[in-house]
Amino acid sequence: MLLQTTIALAAGYILWGVLRWFRLRQIMPPGPLGLPWIGNRHQVPAFKPWKKFEEWNREYGSISSILLGSTPTIIIGTAQYAWELLEKRSEIYSSRPRFIMASEILSENRRGLMLPNSSELWKQWRKMLHNGFHIRKVQVYHGIQSLESKVLLKQLMNDSKNYDGYLKRFAASIVVAATYGRRVDSVDEWVVRENIASIDLSLPFILSGPKSAHFCLFPPAITFSLPGKYLVESWPWLLKLPRSFQWFRKQAESRKKQDEHFLMHLLNDVRTRTKNGSCPDCLTSQALVDRDQGKVEMSDIQLAYAVSSPFSAGIDTTAGTLSVFLLAMLNYPEITKRAQEEIDRVIGNDRMPEFHDKDRLPYVQAVINETLRWRPIPVLGGTAHASIADDEFNGSFIPKGSSIYANMYGIMRDTDLFPDPNLFRPDRFLPTPSDTTTTTKPITNSTTHPRINLKEFDLPFGFGRRICPGMHLGLNSLFITVSRILWAFDLKPAQEAAIPDPDAFTNHFNSKPMPFECQFVPRNEKVANLIEAEWDNIQGHLDEWHH
Repeated sequence: MLLQTTIALAAGYILWGVLRWFRLRQIMPPGPLGLPWIGNRHQVPAFKPWKKFEEWNREYGSISSILLGSTPTIIIGTAQYAWELLEKRSEIYSSRPRFIMASEILSENRRGLMLPNSSELWKQWRKMLHNGFHIRKVQVYHGIQSLESKVLLKQLMNDSKNYDGYLKRFAASIVVAATYGRRVDSVDEWVVRENIASIDLSLPFILSGPKSAHFCLFPPAITFSLPGKYLVESWPWLLKLPRSFQWFRKQAESRKKQDEHFLMHLLNDVRTRTKNGSCPDCLTSQALVDRDQGKVEMSDIQLAYAVSSPFSAGIDTTAGTLSVFLLAMLNYPEITKRAQEEIDRVIGNDRMPEFHDKDRLPYVQAVINETLRWRPIPVLGGTAHASIADDEFNGSFIPKGSSIYANMYGIMRDTDLFPDPNLFRPDRFLPTPSDTTTTTKPITNSTTHPRINLKEFDLPFGFGRRICPGMHLGLNSLFITVSRILWAFDLKPAQEAAIPDPDAFTNHFNSKPMPFECQFVPRNEKVANLIEAEWDNIQGHLDEWHH
C-alpha cells in the first residue's frame, strides 16, 4: 500500500510538472520548446551563451523566453524592450533572482549586487554607492585619474609588450583609490594580489581559458551566478538534502571564508588610516563616518562587503574596455588617424588632453561610445533582474519570479538601432545636421529608450534601479586614458604580428579580447619629452599615495 501511494504521488508530481511546463510555454513569450522539468537547460551552451540568446531573439522575437529547470527566464534583445520592462516598469523588474550559490552560500546575503530590491540592506547599499559615485562627486577623483593615466603613458612608452598588465594596473589603481584611498604600483601589491588569491578557487568554474591567459577580476559571486551554471539554482529542492550530500557547498563555503578575511582586512586598514589622518577621501572612509553618525546601519562585515562592490566589478570592465579600444584602433587605423587629427587641432603637442577638453573632442567621445557598443564587456548585461509580480507584455505572460536578462551582446547588435553593427563606426554617435543630439540612427517610436538620444552614452551600464552606480567614474577613466593614448601614440601591430582578430574574445561573464600584441610608438619627439617631463613632475604626488 505504501509503495502504491508513493508511486501515485510521484506520478502526480511528474504530471503536475509536465502540465506546468506545457502551460507556461503557451502563455510566456515565444522561445525554444525544451523539455518538461528540465526546461531549456540542456540547450543553453556553456560556451558563450549570449550568442545563443541573440540567436533565439532573432528566431522568436525581441523578447523571448526559456525555462532553466523550473525558473522562467526572459531574454531581451533590444534597448527599447529593455527600457519598457526594466525602466518603465522598474517597480516590478528591479529585483534579483534567488542566487543560492552566489548570495546565500557564498556571502550569506551580504553582496548588494545580489540582493532583492525589497531588502533594507540593498537600499542602504545603493544609497551609499550613489552618494560616493554620483556625477558631481566623482570629480574628486579627477586628480588620481589624471595621475594614473600619466603613469600609464610612461609605462606604455617604455614597454609596449606588457601593455595589458599596465591597463589592468591602471584600472585597479583607480578603483582601489576611489574605494580604499590608496593606489597600487603593480597588480602584485597585496590589495590586488589578495583579491586574485580569493578568486583562484573559482577559476575551475570560469567557463573556459587558462589562468595565464585571463586576468579575471570579477567576483566569484558572478561566476557562481552564470545562467544554468549550477543545478541547485534550477532545482532549489536540492537544499533539502542532508548537508553532507550537498556537494555544491564545499567550494563556495571555502571561498566565503577567504572573502571575509580579505574584505575585513581592507576595511580595518581604511579605519586605521582614517583615524590617523592619512586616508584620502574615498568610499570606505565616508561609509565609516556615515555609519558612526547613524546614517548607515550595517555591521562591520556587511560594510566590508558593501564597499567592495566597485573593487570587484569596476576593474575588469575598465581594463577590458581599454583592450577593446586598442583592438578597434588596430583594425580601423583610419579612425585612429581621424581622432588624432581632432586632438591635434584642439590640443596640439604642447600639453596633454585634460578633463575640461571633453566637450571640445566630440569625435574622441564618439570613439569611446562606439568602443562600448561594438564589443560590450558585460555581454549578458550584468547580473539578471527578477520580476516580483505577474505581468503581461505584448500579449505574453511573464510570471512572478522570472529571471530577466537584457542581453547586451544582442542589444548592441540591433540593426534597427545600430546599422552595420559589426563595423566600428564612431560617426553613429555624432549629431546629424538636422538633429544636434541624436547619437544613433533616428527612431521615430516615442517609446524608444530615451538615453539613446543623449550625448552621454550610458546604455552599456544597465537599466532602471540596477544601473551601474560607478558609471561616471568609469566613463571618466575611459576619457582621460583614451584621449591621452591617442594624443601620445601611433598604435601598430607588433612586428611580424597579424592584425588581431576582432571576434576573438574570452568566454567569461565579462568577455574580453583574447591576448594580442600592440606597439605604442610616440608620435613625435616633443610628445615623448612631455611624457618624460610629466613623469618627473608627478613623483611627489605618487609618494603622497603610498602608505
